[in-house]
Amino acid sequence: MSASRCRILHITFNMGIGGTEQVIRQLVLKSPRERFENHIVCIDSKIGEIGQQVSAAGAIIHPLQRQSGLDLNLIRSIGRIIKQNKINVVHCHQYTPWFYGLLGALGTGVRVVFTEHGRFHPDRYRYKAALVNPLLALLTDNVVAISSATREALARYEFVPKSKIQVIYNGIQPLSVSSDEALAVRQELGILHGAFVVGTVARLDPIKNQKMMLRAFRVFRQQCEDAWLLIVGDGPDRGALEEYAEELGIKDRTCFTGFISEPACYLAAMDVFLLSSHSEGTSMTLLESMSLGLPAVATRVGGNQEIIEDGVTGFLTAPDNTEEFADAITALYKDKDRSHLFGNAALKRFNERFHVETMLDSYVALYGQTSKKAMN
Repeated sequence: MSASRCRILHITFNMGIGGTEQVIRQLVLKSPRERFENHIVCIDSKIGEIGQQVSAAGAIIHPLQRQSGLDLNLIRSIGRIIKQNKINVVHCHQYTPWFYGLLGALGTGVRVVFTEHGRFHPDRYRYKAALVNPLLALLTDNVVAISSATREALARYEFVPKSKIQVIYNGIQPLSVSSDEALAVRQELGILHGAFVVGTVARLDPIKNQKMMLRAFRVFRQQCEDAWLLIVGDGPDRGALEEYAEELGIKDRTCFTGFISEPACYLAAMDVFLLSSHSEGTSMTLLESMSLGLPAVATRVGGNQEIIEDGVTGFLTAPDNTEEFADAITALYKDKDRSHLFGNAALKRFNERFHVETMLDSYVALYGQTSKKAMN
């Protein structure tokens, strides 16, 4: 191991399925190996499929098992990993990993970076946040939010000083899919030739509000007999969503694929990408759809408002408004020229703002600043 390499320890819940895991994956796979050595602590022990991918690429994974309550053993274990592997930078992803990662790093001489990927709502424990979080932020070298909306929420609900928070948008490698590959997916799923396909790639979870998407699709089908809805992903809501599709009478035109490790071809099989969430940080699959030149219909929440330029790259609708969501889909279906223009504008916006190289350059610069302090 080269002594000149900066050793990064990412701390997260797990490396299963999700946007945070995808960001860590990009940071690990795209960071120059001659300059950075990557370690990952999973505090909920699950390595998962994405974890296996980055492990095969050279990342060193340390699975730990968090216990309920304040887990002092977890703090000590993180501290040992930092010392034994001569870590220079601890990069914590999400709030709980930040809490444990920062406490584990105390007294080790390393510097700490915290990235908040998620969404925020006021809760009954705000008084604790008001007491604890300003101190955590004071002891943290860099606080990163993945969108301006997340930055505002961190300051408003989590009492992190706004002056301490910088925004680094999630970035991804653009997808590349041939028309033949997209057509093959449609044929495999039994989608009829010439059908208009709308869909999503997401965790099937109540926060994503796919029930509203199903209702909107039922309304849209009244305008488009050859409409299909493609739902790619898995999660705790899957069974309930499949039952709901049957109740709504749209099960015959709704495809639930389950988890797909490489969903690019499924995205490319869509004409319009949908995102119906109650709350979002920066949706990685929305960015992937933009990289393929797809227009989008999404709810006007969180980071969606910074990704989609309403009326230019897609439509933003009020959260949980079935009729408005259905109307936006219908507008793109009825005006193919406009839909095409939206798709081209989405691709242009992606390349300018959300490309993986843009994100990587920002974090590499941040690691460089932080590691210089840690190595002094």
